[in-house]
Amino acid sequence: MTERINNETGQGVPRPLPATNGDTQHYWTGGKDNQLLIFRCQSCRYYVHPPVRFCPQCESRDVEPEAVSGKGVVTSFTINHKQWMPNLKVPYVVALVSIAEQEDVRLVCNIVNCAPEEVAMGMAVTVLFEQNDDLWVPLFQPEGVK
Repeated sequence: MTERINNETGQGVPRPLPATNGDTQHYWTGGKDNQLLIFRCQSCRYYVHPPVRFCPQCESRDVEPEAVSGKGVVTSFTINHKQWMPNLKVPYVVALVSIAEQEDVRLVCNIVNCAPEEVAMGMAVTVLFEQNDDLWVPLFQPEGVK
């Protein structure tokens, strides 16, 4: 199960938002429906990320967004102590999270709802979404956090 953080209620952090296009729109708006959407080849079923309409596995162009479980594992991370923007709370964690469905799909994200020093390689995490304007930024938190 996923949850959302809404900046209008004072939760979340101000952040620069990504530019979106026809390929990336699903990834950045799926959180509206509590779904982490990752492109998947309809021919060979390979997940494709970053989102492009071409499968590197079988070279098909039949690639569409599909909801994944929202579960993953931290495969790499760093703790940032530099306040790059006003109101940005430091320290914070920037991580690579491999999705449960396919280990080589790795999402760059923040780990939230735990102290930065508690983040570890191999930590099981689940997605939650932070609403910013009309986009929902995928974030991850330790599995089991309510």
